Amino acid sequence: MNYNSYSANGYNTYREIGVKTASQGKLVVMLYEGAVSNLHEAITLVGEENRIEPKNIETFGKHLQKVQDIITELQISLDMEKGGEIAQNLMALYIYFNKELLNCSLSHDKKKMKFILDLLSQLRDSWASVSQTQANGAVKMAGERATLSITG
Repeated sequence: MNYNSYSANGYNTYREIGVKTASQGKLVVMLYEGAVSNLHEAITLVGEENRIEPKNIETFGKHLQKVQDIITELQISLDMEKGGEIAQNLMALYIYFNKELLNCSLSHDKKKMKFILDLLSQLRDSWASVSQTQANGAVKMAGERATLSITG
């Protein structure tokens, strides 16, 4: 086994532990990051006039399929009862994304993919901000409880 094998195995183990120990908010952010990354990779394979070199067609399709799989995962994780209007709006967006990405798998419409990439990036950033705020609030609350228990 060479160094690269050890390095890849170590990274995969690190990533697996990160997923298993992540908060729910962080998991959502990780899903968005995967969608953004894969859509970006798909876009880079599209040349002028929305053409893809024959050697890149399979890779392009795999990247788009990963994005659609992630969006579907985000869809099924929505709690429509507790989420109310926000969940309904996210569901509508996810349906729109998957429909447009399906069209893009045939048309290779770079402009449309960039538009979806921008929206996914905005959603990722919003979730990251909320997730960080909640994590900081939990740490602060835990610290306050510890202080109370020591002095109280």
